[in-house]
Amino acid sequence: MSEQIPPSLATAGSVPPDPDAPAPLERTGKDAAPPTGGYRRLLGGGAGRNIGLVVALALLCVVGVATSGERFASIDNVMAILRLAAVLGVLSVGMTFVITGGGIDLSVGSVLGLASVWATTLATQTMAEDTHWSVMVLTALAVGTVCGLISGVLIAYGKVVAFIATLAMMVAARGLAEIIANRRTQIVEVNAFKDVFQAEVLGISASVWIFILVAIAGWFLLNRTTFGRRTVAVGGNPEAARLAGIKVQRHTMYLYALSGCAAGIAAVMMLARTNSGSSTNGMLYELDAIAAVVVGGTLLAGGRGTIVGTVLGVLIFTTLTNIFIQNNLSISAQQVAKGVIIVVAVLLQQQLAARSRRT
Repeated sequence: MSEQIPPSLATAGSVPPDPDAPAPLERTGKDAAPPTGGYRRLLGGGAGRNIGLVVALALLCVVGVATSGERFASIDNVMAILRLAAVLGVLSVGMTFVITGGGIDLSVGSVLGLASVWATTLATQTMAEDTHWSVMVLTALAVGTVCGLISGVLIAYGKVVAFIATLAMMVAARGLAEIIANRRTQIVEVNAFKDVFQAEVLGISASVWIFILVAIAGWFLLNRTTFGRRTVAVGGNPEAARLAGIKVQRHTMYLYALSGCAAGIAAVMMLARTNSGSSTNGMLYELDAIAAVVVGGTLLAGGRGTIVGTVLGVLIFTTLTNIFIQNNLSISAQQVAKGVIIVVAVLLQQQLAARSRRT
């Protein structure tokens, strides 16, 4: 009959500890472990990166006040910055999920343009007038989600590289938008739609409120749900995520569908802002969204994302754009400044990644 192992030994190991053995020596001097106080952990984590972004945004505001005075600091100008940030912010929230999951989406700007055109066709607007203005909203969301879903299927199941798949979708969506609109601008004629999305609540535009709600929902989804944890796991190590039981292909498809849905929401906001659907809507917005996400602290390699950082990155870029407009500076100089900010952000990411590997 086999001898039973006492529970204490079963949990502690097969060899009991020697009571006469000397206690382990504490390391002192150079051999001691470096202190890890709360202050260092705060600055070394996501909160520290966000503090740096807040400081950068504050410095930009100081520059704006110094160069433009009351024009920059006025409430009307602040609202203009927030309205400018709203559409890009919604796109960037969706992009944060894709990049955190280890992918990239170059098509969101074109998908925005296609969704805005499809939602303002004569047939769609006639149906909206006969039934309800939400038909236009649902059309834009459906077009964006389907485009993202197609990209996700190609990437996850077709094994097409994300850069190539989304580049193809970017070109195809822009071309389809031009065909549908016949290269013309389609005016929004549904007054009920304009009444809802061009209204102000507490003095703040509806598009800004939509951006706030999308950012809150994105933060909750990324940080407080299983979907968010799976996104980080897939972006950090897809093979380890697969071995842990995560359906990596299906989750990747969902991430691109989510990004497309965000583009559809942004299309609705663009319709409210410009009062028109056009194949040129969202031109190059994908680059600005990627830049805002990277500057916000999301790793391009995947495995780490931050919605708060993305929102701050969007505000930094839109504030910079506003400063250049206030001072009548050229768009070329603005692009140079954005390029410098992106390079600095990527270099900082590399330094932080190298430091985390050493520790």
